[in-house]
Amino acid sequence: MTTHETTLLLPSMSLVRYPGAVWTLALMLFLLLIVMPVTLLLAPWQQNVAGQGKVSAIHPSDRQQAVDSPVDGRVLRWHVVEGTKVNQGDPVVDVTDIDPAFLSRIVEERQNIIRRIDAARARELSLGERIEGLDGSRRNSLDANRSRIETASDRVQAAEKALTAAEATLVADRLNLDRQKKLIEKGLTSTRNVELAQMAYDRALAEVERSRAAVNAEKNSKFVLLADQEKITTDFKASIEDAKASRAAALTEIANANIELQRVDARLARQESQTVRAPRDGTIFRLLAQPGSEVLKAGDPVALLVPEATQVVVELWMNGNDAPLITPGRVVRLQFEGWPAIQFVGWPSVAVGTFGGKVLLVDSTDNGEGKFRVLVVPDPDDEPWPSSRWLRQGVRTNGWVLLNEVKLGFELWRQFNGFPPTVAITEPGKAPSGGKK
Repeated sequence: MTTHETTLLLPSMSLVRYPGAVWTLALMLFLLLIVMPVTLLLAPWQQNVAGQGKVSAIHPSDRQQAVDSPVDGRVLRWHVVEGTKVNQGDPVVDVTDIDPAFLSRIVEERQNIIRRIDAARARELSLGERIEGLDGSRRNSLDANRSRIETASDRVQAAEKALTAAEATLVADRLNLDRQKKLIEKGLTSTRNVELAQMAYDRALAEVERSRAAVNAEKNSKFVLLADQEKITTDFKASIEDAKASRAAALTEIANANIELQRVDARLARQESQTVRAPRDGTIFRLLAQPGSEVLKAGDPVALLVPEATQVVVELWMNGNDAPLITPGRVVRLQFEGWPAIQFVGWPSVAVGTFGGKVLLVDSTDNGEGKFRVLVVPDPDDEPWPSSRWLRQGVRTNGWVLLNEVKLGFELWRQFNGFPPTVAITEPGKAPSGGKK
């Protein structure tokens, strides 16, 4: 095209008019490009921290657990297969002991212990009766000896009275003899009277000596009876204490035998409980032993059971930088694996397919890799979580713990500068410097 032709074309184009709609559309696009960024920068944005985890149970007893073998042996027969739903007490597997005669030997040992207990109880009963008999004999012997002592005391008193009378007679005869001797010196009495007085004095003296001997004899007899009473008490006490010691030994033997019996009963119960039963309602997840070939020890797991959780919970693992921002009661948005969802992190109100939760607790220490576990329970004010058919234990979950609401422009500025989310200046419950909260 020549220069002249170009000069003629430009004035022609300047004469062309555009429709008004084109100008309106161009103006709207221009305004949209100017207003939308400003609007977005001023739009509200929900700050959050993200974590990943899985569905679990809030109670440890509701989480996956092993069904253990109670005895040493081999698997004889399975009553379930993987995926079987069982109720508490349903048979899971039969375990047979390696030694088929072991159970009969335990039963025989139990019978021997029972016979020992019976013999010890009979001996203890016999010793108890012997103690009662010895105690009765001791009382009777002491009563009889007390009677003899009382009789001896009476005889001592009688002998002492006889001695007193003999001594009084002796005094009278001595006075009579002295008087007769004085009278004969004066010639007032005969020799015969003096001799009679002398004879009476000698008899009285002999009677006094005899009475004294009788008193001493009765006192000695009473002393012997008192010594016999002490001997009876000592002898019977020794016999009773010996019987009590033998009885205590029998009771000790009974107690030891009962302890052995309890141990044998425990072993027997374990051997007799060779049918392993489900500890609670749930589903058999894995079978861990082969019938007949694998030798089990007591306590070895034979199957894995996933209980029917009464209350599910989500375990989220959060970064250590985000853990201080999370406190119990924080709102959480959850996206479960296998559940269709459209998530808008900054605008949770427009998210679809996510579910609400609340932070129950945050572990006080990490898992050794800098991750902190956060337990999330369903939010009672939000839509209920899916049923256990969809929300099984172990389902992977993405979670976003919601923090403060800020402007989108501030959030972009924070992200570009690598600043943390907005948090309180001081720790909860502490006032900043100056005493003002």
